[in-house]
Amino acid sequence: MSEYIHDPGRPKPESPPGGQPFPPDPPRVSFVPTDAQCRELWDAYGMLPNIREHSALVACMATALAEAAVRAGLDVDVATVRAAGLLHDLAKTYTIRHGGNHCQLGGAWVQELTGNPTLAQGVACHVTWNLPIDLRAHFLPLTIIYSDKRVKHNQIVTLEARFDDLLTRYGKTDYIRERIRESFQQASAIETALAQTLDLDLHESTFGCGRLVK
Repeated sequence: MSEYIHDPGRPKPESPPGGQPFPPDPPRVSFVPTDAQCRELWDAYGMLPNIREHSALVACMATALAEAAVRAGLDVDVATVRAAGLLHDLAKTYTIRHGGNHCQLGGAWVQELTGNPTLAQGVACHVTWNLPIDLRAHFLPLTIIYSDKRVKHNQIVTLEARFDDLLTRYGKTDYIRERIRESFQQASAIETALAQTLDLDLHESTFGCGRLVK
């Protein structure tokens, strides 16, 4: 649960023995990694197969939204948005095994690997957003948040279906349930902003990335 939302009543996990999560010789990647380079990083960090499937779908949806944003006249770099989608869960496997915050750790890894602060921000901030929802200023992180919330495991779903699943799996305390509801409200607000700015019907669209499961 710590990789999605922190419950203050739960003890923090201990660091792994010897505690160095960063691979001693990680692959060299570009400032904006290609698909092939992102997959090399998946291999280097031992990403689980189900997380790879999820990341590929998130990247597909985020790419479609970025392309729509370019058509709508926004200053968006599609390749950077796509790379953020592919790498947003880079640290998820590690934190499942050892504990920790996969957003913060993944963002730190991506910054170290690429030197790209925009890309690192998209990874570090893909669960929650604490600034105004301004697509022109913060398109990349907001789009990764939204795309992540539309992908349940390896299927595109509605926001309602995704958050019903989160409540069922993780909603063990009042605090956690309230945080999940707040996250749903934020994702809904991002969906509305994207739909209005891009002039698209997003509610039940998969953008050709996979079958919508209701």
